[in-house]
Amino acid sequence: MDLQLVRELRNSIKDCSERGLVAAGKWSAELYLSILQHKRDALVADPGTGFSTSTPARAYSPRPSLAFPASPTLAAGSTIASGAHKPSSEPPASQERAAELEQAEEASLLAAQSFVTSKDFSRAVHVLRSCRSDKAQFLSIYCQFLISEKKTERDWYKHYNIRGHPPIPFNRSLLYHLEVVKNATDPWLLFLKGLFLSRLDRREEAIESIILSIGGYPWNWSAWALLGRCIGDGEELSSLLPLLPLPASHPLVQFFQIKTMNELNSPTENELVMCDRLLGEDFFRGSPWVMSLRACVLYHLHDFGQAEKQFEKILTVAPYRVDDIDVYSNILYVTENRLKLSRLAHEFLELDKDRPEVCCLVGNHYSLRAEHEKAVKYFRRATELDRTYLSAWTLMGHEYVEMKNSHAAIEAYRRAVDVNRKDYRAWYGLGQAYELLSMHQYALYYYQRATALRPYDVRLWQAQASCYEEIGRTRDAVECLKRALLGADARETTINLKLAKLYEELDEPAEAVAYHRRVVEICRAEERPVQDYAKSSIYVARHQMVTPGGDLSLAKEYLERVASSNAEEVTQATDWLKKLKSVLLLRPPP
Repeated sequence: MDLQLVRELRNSIKDCSERGLVAAGKWSAELYLSILQHKRDALVADPGTGFSTSTPARAYSPRPSLAFPASPTLAAGSTIASGAHKPSSEPPASQERAAELEQAEEASLLAAQSFVTSKDFSRAVHVLRSCRSDKAQFLSIYCQFLISEKKTERDWYKHYNIRGHPPIPFNRSLLYHLEVVKNATDPWLLFLKGLFLSRLDRREEAIESIILSIGGYPWNWSAWALLGRCIGDGEELSSLLPLLPLPASHPLVQFFQIKTMNELNSPTENELVMCDRLLGEDFFRGSPWVMSLRACVLYHLHDFGQAEKQFEKILTVAPYRVDDIDVYSNILYVTENRLKLSRLAHEFLELDKDRPEVCCLVGNHYSLRAEHEKAVKYFRRATELDRTYLSAWTLMGHEYVEMKNSHAAIEAYRRAVDVNRKDYRAWYGLGQAYELLSMHQYALYYYQRATALRPYDVRLWQAQASCYEEIGRTRDAVECLKRALLGADARETTINLKLAKLYEELDEPAEAVAYHRRVVEICRAEERPVQDYAKSSIYVARHQMVTPGGDLSLAKEYLERVASSNAEEVTQATDWLKKLKSVLLLRPPP
């Protein structure tokens, strides 16, 4: 990080906080704190330092290619595709006028900012009614939006249990707010435009506005977070990265890529390498936020041991940090670390019982103790604190599945899908719930939706195979299991055994033998007990004996190994050995 980037990060704390973007201001402050002291001290010595009084758009060198690759997600007529999103720098005279206007409105702005801090949004709008600066316009429009959001939520909850009620609230004032900012050029107002467009499901236009906003003011993390929510899958993300007005090596671009891949539940080793770079001496060493980003990557890669260690480091550096503590509790739940999960639940319940992350943590604690009713209580509390809290809806659905309450599980999973259609866990949960009801066609549909979002997840392909088998489509079940093998551990035997069984049902013994032999080879290489592969050994041996020109020496080897063990199939193996000796006696010598 050079001095210019450090200065921009520092200025963003004030710029975001002054505009009521609390999450973005907090994010910048947390990152700034993790920068090495000597770099922060260098800002004090630099005469060009100090918080700016205004935040005009800056010019960044555009990337060479600004055309979206062919993608069904972006309209052909989008101005992004034509390269119209290049950021432009305001002339100095315009910047001076903006600064003078802000200076003249200083008293109104300070009052409005204090009202926003105390969440007195109506007073902020009133005090800014005659202000004309871009900052005042942003605050006024943003406060009006928050007021309309609050009213929409309140009205929606009034009719929550009425049949035909929409699954999520819809703010009817969005079109009015959008009309106000439709011709905006200020990067902050462009952020609002992108926010309103995304809420109206006009994704392509939203992406365009957000990229313009980032081009004008890159250090607004709320804009990056909003852009991530507009992306549907990893392929879309790859298409979007070349369009960003910053180089791929810029820390903001790398933060965005890692965070978005985590939200899509599909990070790779590449994202892990990026995290390690960003935690280096040159960037944000010891930053709890970046460490948490890394821990989430490890969690999605199913490296639970390393993810747990990373969270332990985070709690050593920031013992009162609640963000992502629910992910840590998921790891402890999966690894069945009851003691640590119990201690963590009690500590954070004392710290802040009204955070949805803490409610999820406590819910996981009770779930691991098989106290499902108490777990549901805390997951429901999390959704009451934050209706859009995806994990709580999904985990509540899991609890209802454990309680064999399929209808309640389906309702919880549907709520999760309404919140975020990109999360595979809710679709997978719906499949499980319908499978419990023996509605395999419905289950298959939801498993397919989950698999489309996470194509390399072995469990999802196995779930599909199970449904196909139930509805009598054995050939499709075989194809799903073959696909599952591509992402499975090389030492996996369960899928091979299942494939062998299905090929037996299809009356294709040669294919069945191939999978049984693979099971035997894996078990012997792993030095597993003979009981694990006795049935497969006998099947292979029997096939070699009844097939003309079969490998009788292989059959003998397999049968002798089972016959000399303490497996249940000893008698069966001994009988086949006797038959094999008869066959060998009848076969003419070579």
